[in-house]
Amino acid sequence: MNKLAQVLRLDEGRSLTIWRLIDGKAGHESQSLGLVQALIKQAYCQTIDIKVSNGFEAMVDLLTSSWGLGAGLPLPDLIIGAGHATHLHLLAAQRTYGGKTIVLMQPSLPAKLFDLCLIPEHDQYQGNCKHLQTRGVLNPIQPEGKHASNQALIMIGGPSKHCDWDTLKLIAQVYELVNHNTHIHYTLTASRRTPKAFVSAVKRIHFPNLTVVLFEETEKGWVAQQLSESAFAWVTEDSVSMVYEALTAQVAVGLLNMPVNKKSRVSRGIQKLINQGIVVRFDFFQNYQQKLKKAVGFVEADRCSRWILHAWMQPTTKRFPAFQPPIKA
Repeated sequence: MNKLAQVLRLDEGRSLTIWRLIDGKAGHESQSLGLVQALIKQAYCQTIDIKVSNGFEAMVDLLTSSWGLGAGLPLPDLIIGAGHATHLHLLAAQRTYGGKTIVLMQPSLPAKLFDLCLIPEHDQYQGNCKHLQTRGVLNPIQPEGKHASNQALIMIGGPSKHCDWDTLKLIAQVYELVNHNTHIHYTLTASRRTPKAFVSAVKRIHFPNLTVVLFEETEKGWVAQQLSESAFAWVTEDSVSMVYEALTAQVAVGLLNMPVNKKSRVSRGIQKLINQGIVVRFDFFQNYQQKLKKAVGFVEADRCSRWILHAWMQPTTKRFPAFQPPIKA
């Protein structure tokens, strides 16, 4: 038990009670889970997951201070949520039972309504709410693992509002990557968004050092396990959440080039990582080999949890103070 946990236990005489509001969307739940798990590492906690839905009931509960989903539960110290469907529920739960609200990503409601917002720096938030900038979105990935030097994971996304798709361009990059690094075994996996044409094409690339694992063949936690075993990860640049998961796992991260919208927030975040030398783009001249290096200390959930507990423990502070720390870990 660390010193922070000891102080929290002595000051409060009880555990920290966290309500985590979940909306059923894997991406949102991954973000809040990452923060909650990091808090658990820092202090005594009891955590309660509460499933919510986006409906008229949340507004009624907020107006009447009668959020029924919390009835009979231990009173919360922190109420955490990610995703628009959780926002009204966060406020209704706080108004009914107290506690401090933490929302992940910039909320759809006015940010000032929440005690703390964890907002990715690529969103370029300019408001004056109490917020903490994060490098990308949080996740529950841990950096532990053997990270074998002859193992690599290739993660493929798909077209989105931030990025178009070019199957031939992507297949060419995968082919060259695998063909020129025969000492490394590559495991390639796609996502729900990946076009079927790409999956069909990549399955026709027959190299002894390439294994293709379809998304539907994987189980929960499969990506985290693969990252723990790999020294390298190659990710299509549209897949910003997978980029940050790979960085959190502390592997060397390369980007597979895609036709992204250069003015989008996704592109801004990726370009900053490139400029800082944290990730490197694939190139057919193999210049990436000199630049590809392990990411170190990129565990944003831990950094955020340390600051949250420090701010929450201030005896004279009823709400979180305004704070925008430097972006380095």
